[in-house]
Amino acid sequence: MELVSTITTRVGSNCNHLFFQRKKSIFLTNLQKNFGFVVKSFASRNYAKKSTKKGGESHRNRIKESSRISPDEYSEKTDKSSSNEDLNADSNEVLLNDDLNAKKSISSTSRGDVLQACTVTSGLILALGLVIRQVSHIAFTEGLPVVDCSTEVSFKFEAWHLEVIIGLVIVISSCRYLLLQTWTDFRESSEAANQQVLSSLQPVDYIIVAFLPGVSEELLFRGALLPLFGLYWNSALVAAAVFGALHLGSGRKYSFAIWATFVGLAYGYATIVTSSIIVPITSHALNNLIGGILWRSMSTTSEKR
Repeated sequence: MELVSTITTRVGSNCNHLFFQRKKSIFLTNLQKNFGFVVKSFASRNYAKKSTKKGGESHRNRIKESSRISPDEYSEKTDKSSSNEDLNADSNEVLLNDDLNAKKSISSTSRGDVLQACTVTSGLILALGLVIRQVSHIAFTEGLPVVDCSTEVSFKFEAWHLEVIIGLVIVISSCRYLLLQTWTDFRESSEAANQQVLSSLQPVDYIIVAFLPGVSEELLFRGALLPLFGLYWNSALVAAAVFGALHLGSGRKYSFAIWATFVGLAYGYATIVTSSIIVPITSHALNNLIGGILWRSMSTTSEKR
């Protein structure tokens, strides 16, 4: 019985102790939650006040910085911007005047001037080629270690040479047409060269300006320089590079020089294969004529549009 009462008393005291401990823990938990909420709300209010102060200070700083620019500085900046606009307008006007002057100079070249210049230039080139061929022939006959250009590349012509000429004309004229359609820089260079030479000529004059350069240039580069260097690929490339470099200037850019080098290499290869100067001369002249006719037809078509 005492044991039971003792156990009952201990159980009761333990229960009371557990009950008070439970109440105490609940109270502390609620207190902690409420206190944390108060701390958080207090911190958020402080942060809002600080951000408001910072925003006000930054706004005042911006006002101070904007007020530092004086009216004189503002007018000076306005004058600079207006002067820059005037300079740009003046530069555009100068460029426009230069273009107009260039077009006037091209269009002012008369038909007689073009034909005379073509004849004189072709005559000088032809004379130089003939002199080199003759000097090399004399030096060879005298026993000097010099190649006789007149025998290495002669004026002979055989039937199969005609096939080579037709092939060269088809390949070069087709490549020219494709490049005119696809390569803007080459098209502009060709247009500048053709405007300078062909714009004041009659259609019948195209034969003259096509065949005179064809004969003289080929006699010099493929009839004199190429055999003098040797009938090899590297010699053909050297002669073609010189030929292309001489086609720079007068509105013709590097694209036109590259094209002239390619054409000169093709003529050089034909000369090595045939050992005849007639093949490159005829091919060159026909390609010049086709190029002139092609330019005239394209110009007429663009004017109609």
